[in-house]
Amino acid sequence: MPETATTTMRKHNPTLAMILSILFAGLGQLYNRRYAKGIAFIIIEASFLITFWNFLSWGYWGIFTLGEIPKVDHSIFLLIQGLISIIITVFAAGLYYLNVMDARNNAIDIKLGKGKPSIREGLKNFYDTGFPYFMVIPGMIMLVFIVVLPLLFMVSLAFTDYNLYNSPPRNLLSWVGFENFINLVSIPLWKSTFLSVFSWTIVWTVVATTTQIALGLFLALLVNDPRVKYKRFIRTILILPWAVPAFVTILIFAAMFNDRFGAINRDILGTIGMALPWLTDPFYTKIAIIMIQTWLGFPFVFALFTGVLQSISKDWYEAADVDGGTRFQKFRFITMPHLLYATAPLLIMQYAGNFNNFNIIYLFNNGGPAVRGQNAGGSDILISWVFKLTFETNNYNMAAAISILLGLIVAGFAFFQFRRTRSFKEEGNI
Repeated sequence: MPETATTTMRKHNPTLAMILSILFAGLGQLYNRRYAKGIAFIIIEASFLITFWNFLSWGYWGIFTLGEIPKVDHSIFLLIQGLISIIITVFAAGLYYLNVMDARNNAIDIKLGKGKPSIREGLKNFYDTGFPYFMVIPGMIMLVFIVVLPLLFMVSLAFTDYNLYNSPPRNLLSWVGFENFINLVSIPLWKSTFLSVFSWTIVWTVVATTTQIALGLFLALLVNDPRVKYKRFIRTILILPWAVPAFVTILIFAAMFNDRFGAINRDILGTIGMALPWLTDPFYTKIAIIMIQTWLGFPFVFALFTGVLQSISKDWYEAADVDGGTRFQKFRFITMPHLLYATAPLLIMQYAGNFNNFNIIYLFNNGGPAVRGQNAGGSDILISWVFKLTFETNNYNMAAAISILLGLIVAGFAFFQFRRTRSFKEEGNI
């Protein structure tokens, strides 16, 4: 290689290539004599600016101001456009970062004297390193606009004053900061309702889920006992409640628990002269839905535990018998560790699912009965209360604030429990 060319390579400046790429995409590539790539980056950035400049400027103006002229500016549309502008900007920033790093890496290669890769080598490098990302990008973009955008919109509403009496286009929304969260724990009506619903949600989640897991475990151990005959028939019968759609079962139970003509009061409790207010007293409504959820949930847990119990080697129990282990010791040190090792994540999902179990609360008694001094029903949990605030009373801001708290609680609980289940990831720890 001639001395002049070598000296030029050594003087090639990667920092200058980065600066040029930061000023405008593609300039760094032109500095590196990657003309085709540089022109492509220039065309992409120019097209982006021409296409999205007005949209982005209007979007950022809208998300900061939420409009200035009532009945002309629609705060919700401006908010959504602003969120889309942020997402587009994030994608553009990611591509811009790739442009800058590409210019820097090419400049470093030139300074080290590496030759310019051929088209075939470039395609091979793209296939080895970039092809998986290229195939994932379309799905990721769709996921962002289907999942992330609605979540961002919900989070944004929690910091506005969007409700029935202040809704666009008649009125403009305003950013209120954490006022909705403060009202949730300071205004007497909201505070009493939130504490009541939140405490019942915790009780409902723990009691209903634990009961269905305990019943499923008990029946699985019972049916798996060697002394029990006709195991297949019994398992089929016990799984039948799982085969019936849940909403059908809930509606049937709602009719059976009816205070006036339900079979529970008329044909069962009526024989001993009793009639309980299942649908009109919050306490008995809560008892009823816990029993219904136990009925709906135990077949899945039963099937889950049955499969695990059948996979446990009998040699473990035979060795325990030789050592003089009792039935309880075998259950504690052999059966339960194996069950938890295989099912702990699914059991955690049972708790998280019941925490947001909207169907049974809404279909059984619509979250009722009504409670004096609260804007939620006696059996409402957080998710059903959010539904009522959204679709019945149009308190969108408070519903969004409660949804954020609900999501944080579920995510925190799941994260903590999954961290706790690390002790079951290695079979040698059993």
